[in-house]
Amino acid sequence: MAAADGETVALRTEVAALRLRVLELERENQRLAQVASSCSCGAKEDTVPSSPVGTVSLYGCDQEVHEGKLQEIRSSGHDAGLPFDHVAISTEKVVCNDNEGGDSDVPKTQKRRANRRGHKLGTVSHCQKRLVSLKIMYFGQRFYGFASEAQTEPTVESEVFKALERARLLVNNRKESCYSRCGRTDKGVSATGQVISLYLRSNMKDAGGNAFDERYEIDYVGVLNKTLPRDIRVIGWCPVAADFLARFSCLGREYKYLFWKGSLDIPKMQNAASKFIGEHDFRNFCKMDATNVSNYKRRITDFDISACDQRSNDDELWAMTIKGSAFLWHQVRCMVAVLFLIGQGLESPFVVDSLLDITKTPRKPQYTMAPELPLILRSCLFDNVSFMCSSDTRQALIEHFKDEYHQYMLQAAIYYEALSCLSFPGPNPFESRHKKRNHIPLLSRQTEPSYEERTSKVKAKAAVLK
Repeated sequence: MAAADGETVALRTEVAALRLRVLELERENQRLAQVASSCSCGAKEDTVPSSPVGTVSLYGCDQEVHEGKLQEIRSSGHDAGLPFDHVAISTEKVVCNDNEGGDSDVPKTQKRRANRRGHKLGTVSHCQKRLVSLKIMYFGQRFYGFASEAQTEPTVESEVFKALERARLLVNNRKESCYSRCGRTDKGVSATGQVISLYLRSNMKDAGGNAFDERYEIDYVGVLNKTLPRDIRVIGWCPVAADFLARFSCLGREYKYLFWKGSLDIPKMQNAASKFIGEHDFRNFCKMDATNVSNYKRRITDFDISACDQRSNDDELWAMTIKGSAFLWHQVRCMVAVLFLIGQGLESPFVVDSLLDITKTPRKPQYTMAPELPLILRSCLFDNVSFMCSSDTRQALIEHFKDEYHQYMLQAAIYYEALSCLSFPGPNPFESRHKKRNHIPLLSRQTEPSYEERTSKVKAKAAVLK
């Protein structure tokens, strides 16, 4: 019975993911059809506006400050959160090509295309820039993760930079913008509080002692949301200190994992979850990256499992809320997977103690991570960072999400109607029926190589290459 409940949870999650994916594809198809029907550009023209081109020289960010901080945290691994002292907001002048018609370095064909699209290349002079932090919300169903280093498109990051280029907010290329991201979420994972930081164009005229009224600054939120796809939204911005890095200035992160309760034993799961609180070596609860990470100790400050006050198909929606200073690769999904096994009665809560004891269990047992779709990067905590947006932009965001929510609810009602119309003889279509499966205890399974075995292999490979 417990095994069947486990498969029920997994299959329901997969069905929900497929339903949302179908809806996303249908809506994207409709949007592209509308764009194509209203397009007036030539058949051979690129429909994406080109980014500004011209000779741009900037004084860049303080490389010594940033490289020094990077050196401090390299040994600690992924997403290490380190507090830094904050200094006054820094702005720097960017000297741009101000030749009205003499863009000698710009190909003529590119200038003609830009002019037809309403762009004037290289005509902005004496641009200002400032280090800005942006708070981003996105829904990960159609994205191959957040980071644009992924080999497959689209990613959230690539869409954000396309929007920055279209809005002409980048003062130069990404490398020289001192870009930093707080978290690097996996394929399918969503976020309501992702944070990035980088230098953007500014309306500030002088970095002197006079205070600048932020009401006259560029409406970064409104401008970007006009060019971003509907499943990505900037929800706030904040000027930050010259030494700010979204990744390493973060003091803490909060994740939320949604799931249907079914017949899971919640008290047992809560008992096991409490064992994660504190500082532990989580190498048995992550995807190990021995090449780049040597420290697998992380601190969990809170792990709560509670009901969400939502029901569907005679089931109740619950959530795990996990807070910590930083997290390892796939750490949250691995912890959730083990808790599901405990909730199904397949494992004892004491298995968490064994997996956290790397002396007793130096090699991670092989097990499947929890699905990625219900995972949300809910928030990121910083010191002296207060995100803002104008009242008009805030109202536009509210209307946007209300409309999206109504559309999804309508789609859910259609699926519910389809299920209700099934009149085949047999069991209730809303009742899940799954085959029982044999469960192999975690501590009796095949194991992955230990950290020491992995590092030895890396060193041996490096020696051969030399």
